[in-house]
Amino acid sequence: MKIGFIGAGNMGSAIMKGIAGSSMSSEAELFAFDPFKDKLNSLAEIGVKPKESAADVAAECKYVFLAIKPQQFGDALPSIKDYVTEDTVIVSIAAGITSEYIRSETIPNAKVIIVMPNTPLLLGVGATALSKNEAVSDEEFSVVKQIFDSCGITAIVAPDKMKEIIAINGSSPAFIYLFAKGFVEYAESQNISGDTALSLFAQTLIGSAKMLTDSGMTVDELIKMVSSPGGTTLAGLDALYEGKLTDIVKDACDRCTKRAYELSK
Repeated sequence: MKIGFIGAGNMGSAIMKGIAGSSMSSEAELFAFDPFKDKLNSLAEIGVKPKESAADVAAECKYVFLAIKPQQFGDALPSIKDYVTEDTVIVSIAAGITSEYIRSETIPNAKVIIVMPNTPLLLGVGATALSKNEAVSDEEFSVVKQIFDSCGITAIVAPDKMKEIIAINGSSPAFIYLFAKGFVEYAESQNISGDTALSLFAQTLIGSAKMLTDSGMTVDELIKMVSSPGGTTLAGLDALYEGKLTDIVKDACDRCTKRAYELSK
């Protein structure tokens, strides 16, 4: 099974390393093109074979991953158009890029899988949303899903919700990091080591996430569990409610989605 990558940046490299370290490694042959040759050199140790162009990747591989920025599609798709066949499965991880746009720039009945991963995938703990068009078989889709399963967890999302999902898993790590920054800055203002605060808060995030996924309790029940009547947590929650934190989060998500539509092609 030949799997090729156009783009070997952080995300593309992480996916390739996920494949190389998974049960798929024995059956997968990996290829990649990137204009920055040093990126390809660093992947040679996991068996990735370099290609001289995006067209060479498309000509060689059944599964072609477009691990590039949305702004680069205008150059990349025309360069591979003559090598995309009805058997090629194109996998895009770029925000806003649609299956319809890829088909318009390659072949009308191209098989396209749209994917929204997130940066924790770099550590093998990603959360990836996937959708496919009607030309992709269940078996082909399963192969791509298995690739992202090797780098974390996956969820199948309706094609018309792939822009809306970006805020939930694709962009949300940055929102969480900003939230964390507030706690660290508060600690430092109280002469508590920023490193100590970050360590404690990061572990609290990990533990809280496990409570969300494994406790069987609802979000509201979990909030109540921490909130003793008249206690410190409720005092802090009052400030977050007064500041309309959930409304701010919804606004951030709305703006994220709006930008995805602006980038949409």
